[in-house]
Amino acid sequence: MSSNVIITGDSTTDLSPALCERYHITIMPLCITLGDKIYSDGVDISPDDIYAHHDKTGELPKTSATNVEDCLNFFKPFVDAGKTVIHFTISSGMSSTFNNACIAAEELGNVYVIDTQNLSTGGGLLVVSAAEMLNSGLPAEEVVEKTRALVPNVNASFVIDSLEYLYKGGRCSALSMMGANLLKLKPCIQVKNGVMDVSKKYRGKYSEVLKQYVTERVSDYSNIYLDRVFITHGGCDPELVEEIVKLVKELAPFKEVFMTHAGCTVSSHCGPNTLGVLFINKSPI
Repeated sequence: MSSNVIITGDSTTDLSPALCERYHITIMPLCITLGDKIYSDGVDISPDDIYAHHDKTGELPKTSATNVEDCLNFFKPFVDAGKTVIHFTISSGMSSTFNNACIAAEELGNVYVIDTQNLSTGGGLLVVSAAEMLNSGLPAEEVVEKTRALVPNVNASFVIDSLEYLYKGGRCSALSMMGANLLKLKPCIQVKNGVMDVSKKYRGKYSEVLKQYVTERVSDYSNIYLDRVFITHGGCDPELVEEIVKLVKELAPFKEVFMTHAGCTVSSHCGPNTLGVLFINKSPI
């Protein structure tokens, strides 16, 4: 990787410490307000803290975009050191983080900001792809161009066990939640055109639903880049996650299968027992 180019991302990319170390990626944390305290996502708060607080109080946290000053303070040491920064943000359709980062980048120069139009490892896939391109010797401008071209191809979805967090966060109605509970529905949330929407509703036991979901996602892999796949989860039973990892490996010949934990942003919106399989298609989804 070029020593003159730094790849960074906000904490919503949900990349593990091991992957950040492998690809020399620096993470900028978003702010999480839980109760009367403000935390830095992934630094001094974890999804387990959010679940525990909700179980105790019924309250969900509030997530905050990084403001312009935060972005300036994050980028400036790299720029002052003569580095070029390629920075990835959560979808501009979900947060003002992208716009604020662009304002800071324009002021400083030598900073490219990429709107992932995604969240979690949907954005993480783009970060890793950019790092691989940089490792291959491509200049920063070409890495940015090629990575932006991949944005519409990211296939990001999650299956959630309960609509409670989405309901409390104002993202579904009480009637929808009641109906889902009565019918034992497990919604699949798809990210498309920069926003989240329900793409399908499964019915049945969560573990069996996940197997059906994974099979539908990756058994036909003719339109999938097989370099890597992320299995990203929040609050799921470790044995169930291992079953899903094994199933993905059986269904499609991915070169690398990464298992990561969803960070505070996804956990705040979707709650525990959330799992997604995320990859990049050869054509827009």
